[in-house]
Amino acid sequence: MAKSSEAVGWAARDPSGILSPFKFPRRGNGDDDVTVKVMYCGVCHSDLHTLKNEWGFTMYPIVPGHEIVGVVTEAGKNVEKFKVGDRVGVGVIVDSCRTCDICHQDLENYCPKVIFTYNSIHPDGTKTQGGYSDVIVVDQGYVLRFPDNLPPDAGAPLICAGITVYSPMQYYGMTETGKHLGVVGLGGLGHLAVKFSKAFGLKVTLISTSPKKEAKAVNKLGADSFLLSTDPSKMKDAMGTMDYIIDTVSAVHPLAPLLGLLKLNGKLVNLGLPDKPLELPMFPICLGRKLVGGSNIGGIKETQEMLDFCAEHNIVSDIELIRMDDINAAMERLAKSDVKYRFVIDVGNSSL
Repeated sequence: MAKSSEAVGWAARDPSGILSPFKFPRRGNGDDDVTVKVMYCGVCHSDLHTLKNEWGFTMYPIVPGHEIVGVVTEAGKNVEKFKVGDRVGVGVIVDSCRTCDICHQDLENYCPKVIFTYNSIHPDGTKTQGGYSDVIVVDQGYVLRFPDNLPPDAGAPLICAGITVYSPMQYYGMTETGKHLGVVGLGGLGHLAVKFSKAFGLKVTLISTSPKKEAKAVNKLGADSFLLSTDPSKMKDAMGTMDYIIDTVSAVHPLAPLLGLLKLNGKLVNLGLPDKPLELPMFPICLGRKLVGGSNIGGIKETQEMLDFCAEHNIVSDIELIRMDDINAAMERLAKSDVKYRFVIDVGNSSL
């Protein structure tokens, strides 16, 4: 086994979620591995959930971060996909069993033995730690080629937020030109859903509880219309007008009003992960032959496809660039949804 090395990152030690400098061992670069110097790392809402142990399975100390863009500094002797100096990305997963039917379908993200970029135990027994750090070591099969014409800072969130939107749109057939799609929530996922939808040629309506979101959604992101979900009259007028809805809200909220917006055979896909169950009304589902589904990121092949699509269509995230020592203040703002629309840590220019 290759000799391990010391990495430096920022970690939380307890459910307070407060991050501070932390030194930890990275496994050595094996024959099939690449070592990546982290340049940028996006801040995902999953990071916040995990830091505070809101899902109940955090292993402290924890270094989060799974929207990583960096440069290859070492490649194992069996590595053919990458060479030293290549710009690459690392997303939510860094390994899987590689032998099950799910892995053979290039859906490693659904593998029962998936290894996450942080908060997992690698098959070699080491604990995985994420991209709020100076370096990461990953098997070449779980590393992404990062397109040259995508900016590494604004492109970093695509590796999680982007694929989280792109994958269900492809799987559930929500890409047909001219169809009407509603996007619930204008955050890290929602603003990218609008951008993907326009690239696919869809008519897009942004659905929000906040009237302040209208100008941004329509004038800057290019949504065709805005629907204030707290206005009963506007909601009534919009009943039965949408072919699809992507719901990005991670707080507990009613689904019945959203189901009412769908046409016959409409599809509601939920991407948020509330900490409590949502009520699922069966009458509108059965009487309208409607579908309610979910989705979770995407496999490596599809994530690469998504990055290439973004490069072709100039899709990037709207970001606020921060230094590592700004991360605790950023987490406080993220908890209040006070970010437009993704924090990205400038790791390469931060003092760790």
